[in-house]
Amino acid sequence: MEYVDVAVIGAGQSGLASAHSLLRAGLTPVLLEASDRAAGSWPRYYDSLTLFSPARYSSLPGLSFGGDPDRYPHRDEVAAYLSRYAERLGADLRTGHRVTAVRPAGKGFELDLVGGPTLGAGAVVAATGGFGRPNRPALPGLDTFTGTVLHVSEYRAPEPFAGQRVVVVGAGNSAVQVAVELAQGARVSLASRAPVRWFPQRPLGRDLHFWLTATGADAAPLGRLQRRPATMAVIDDGRYRAALAAGRPDRRPLFARIDGPVVTWSEGAKEEVDAIILATGYRPDVGYLAPLGALDHDGNPRHRNGTSLAHPRLAHVGLEWQRSLSSASLRGVGRDARRVARSLARELHRP
Repeated sequence: MEYVDVAVIGAGQSGLASAHSLLRAGLTPVLLEASDRAAGSWPRYYDSLTLFSPARYSSLPGLSFGGDPDRYPHRDEVAAYLSRYAERLGADLRTGHRVTAVRPAGKGFELDLVGGPTLGAGAVVAATGGFGRPNRPALPGLDTFTGTVLHVSEYRAPEPFAGQRVVVVGAGNSAVQVAVELAQGARVSLASRAPVRWFPQRPLGRDLHFWLTATGADAAPLGRLQRRPATMAVIDDGRYRAALAAGRPDRRPLFARIDGPVVTWSEGAKEEVDAIILATGYRPDVGYLAPLGALDHDGNPRHRNGTSLAHPRLAHVGLEWQRSLSSASLRGVGRDARRVARSLARELHRP
């Protein structure tokens, strides 16, 4: 059985940043990526997606994004940047290697891979991030709906929905962006339990991320007792708020139930709907850690600042709210990766 220093599961932004930091900590990481390229989830996001942060604030450690630093890079630019980063990293990257289970083995681990031999590792970094498992809430009657149901992770472009009646469920950035895009050629409602909360993209004439960086708020530890807000504010340059104010799309409280093709709204009105798009977030895709007892009853990692509570040589990078506001972002994942790499180096060098 092959044995490696550190197995990094996932070669998206979290795994690449982890490998960079592990190399600089004197360790030899092996990146195990299930897909055929090191680009994470970016190639699978909807066609019009752009970053919320300018290029100057969107780099991983050791390689600037390049180009106009004030532009907001497109989805494909991010995927290409991650591929460049992987090529220059100098780490052992193995694509087409899907990990199905991680089991304890002495002080370290054994990893089961699809169609491959078991791999031994002194430590493991779970870097499949917080966006690999779409959250599909159990909405009343959704299982009876006879139209099209998509999670936003499956949505690509508005053209297939032209002329249709569409309900987008959610109140975050993706929900608002997709609903406004769809409303250009369809009748769209944005349905959510809570109203949309707004935050200006350029307060006082400077991008939000300038202020987050200047004040230190972007990297500030959240603290063990701080909780993630129930609904994130939508970052807006004015276009999306204006679109909702004009009723394109309209915003409604979440429907009461679904019966076949019919949606019953909270005030009792009923109408037939062609499609429902769930912009209801994601959960960490870390089911392979179940044999370690490293997950809670909802399948989420039990950790403190990225270090597993189940095993000192198991760490996480890229989880939402892992340690700070920016933990799951290009601009912030490197900070958490450095912290995790230092911790694992100490643990592995311990007699």
